[in-house]
Amino acid sequence: MSVTQLKSSSSVRDQVSEAEWQARVDLAAAHRGLAYYGVADLTYNHLSLRVPGEPDKLLIKPADFIFEEVTASSLNKFTFDGEPADGRDKPLRGGGLVIHAGILKARDDIDAVFHTHTPAVMGVSAHKDGLLPINQHAMRFFERIVYHDFGGFEFDMDMRAPLMKDLGKAHVAILRNHGALICGRTLKEAFTLHHMLDMACQGQIAALSAGDGNYKTIPRDVCLFARDQIENLEHAAGNKDWPAVMRLAERLDPGFKE
Repeated sequence: MSVTQLKSSSSVRDQVSEAEWQARVDLAAAHRGLAYYGVADLTYNHLSLRVPGEPDKLLIKPADFIFEEVTASSLNKFTFDGEPADGRDKPLRGGGLVIHAGILKARDDIDAVFHTHTPAVMGVSAHKDGLLPINQHAMRFFERIVYHDFGGFEFDMDMRAPLMKDLGKAHVAILRNHGALICGRTLKEAFTLHHMLDMACQGQIAALSAGDGNYKTIPRDVCLFARDQIENLEHAAGNKDWPAVMRLAERLDPGFKE
């Protein structure tokens, strides 16, 4: 862990608004929750959140942190141009700048961006047909998901425009041969969508292990009906699940709030 990137929780809490501090606590909890559910790719992958009251800035973890060590005070704040907004001297780079800052800058309807590489999503991202209507978790994404072809690692700013073009106004994208991209109106919505997508992909991988012709997909009319059912439920935006995620993070390690 890079000690130079940490401030004491009291100093950070004293320097930010109550709304930003709560956002930091929530974002730290999201990292701990995903880690608990097995989302772990060393220091890679990021979750970002627009700063309350500062719509042109984002919170994101330090580049050398794994998810399970993120705390409210360790989160970095940047402008969408990648400039530090909290006294730190290292600019935002890589996927944090190209993907996260790019989406939050272009989409004022989005406040949270999750980009992860889970084995199940990577597996489905490499399937020629992508996510299949093969289980009920996949219903939430039926004809709502978009795809973006792999063009190399997101190190270069010229890779932002093709991604933004493919993403459009969608909230969920599968990055081909790569991973997941979730855009949430809120953090709790992004967390819930990510969980549902990963579960859908896990179920698909399990079903396809039986081999071609040995699995059953859901008819289109049923998919549309089920999608409309879940989209119209209040808890589809994470309202029911998020308090449980916060309790989980508290049980795992209350230090996430520091």
